[in-house]
Amino acid sequence: MSDEKMHSSSRESARSASKDVLPLLKGWDYEPGTINVRKINGLDGRPKLQMRLDLGLLQMEVNGRPDGQRPHGRESLLEFYEEQLKDHTDKNGTELGFHLTSSQCQSLREEAQMYYQRYLSLFVLEDFPGVIRDTDRNLRVIDLCGKYAMNEQDRLVLEPFRPYITMINVRARASILYNDKRYREALAIVKEGLESIREFFTRFGQEESYARSSEVKILRRFARDIRKKLPVDPIQKLKSQLDKAVQREAYEEAARIRDEIRRREQHAT
Repeated sequence: MSDEKMHSSSRESARSASKDVLPLLKGWDYEPGTINVRKINGLDGRPKLQMRLDLGLLQMEVNGRPDGQRPHGRESLLEFYEEQLKDHTDKNGTELGFHLTSSQCQSLREEAQMYYQRYLSLFVLEDFPGVIRDTDRNLRVIDLCGKYAMNEQDRLVLEPFRPYITMINVRARASILYNDKRYREALAIVKEGLESIREFFTRFGQEESYARSSEVKILRRFARDIRKKLPVDPIQKLKSQLDKAVQREAYEEAARIRDEIRRREQHAT
């Protein structure tokens, strides 16, 4: 091999080596079953998210579309189709006649998958406003396809993900309030989320699935944690003691507690 060819080969090897991601992964091992993410500063000066995968890493923009693309000059395909819907409605005075093809719905689903990866990463990092933004956005995708897809399969394929996205959205919203010690407001958000998930199962005739839903179990557990932070209502505490006394057939104690409850209730009025 000539010297020129040897130098060309060396330069090519150097360029290939510079693209190797292994140095980035050194000391950051993949952990199965764990969402392992970190935030870095990109070469463009903007923050990036990196998610550790078994064969490498996934890098995402923190804002805008996760892959940094701007389809049709918009932040995302969702914004583009929402704008088309608005233009159609303004022009025709009605939404009737606006449709999404199977190809368009497929593109929206692929895009939603990118936002799913990002809001999981943001949740791990406790960037709850970002989680709310991205989950709200993916719920809009479900609504858009559910209403305007030409094909019935495209209208329904994303619906099973609604309880999960709702659960993540509710946890993020309630967590902000919880961290601010606004426990009653946080509990109200969780209750609203549970009711929204109940309505979902009712709409599809699956009422019996509500109690078995993993999303419902997660939110109920969160609600219990929130309630532990709430100040105890003294009358409710006495009523609980009364129930236990009756169960133990400690009737004298029960009578005493009952009198105390009446006294407190009268005093309160």
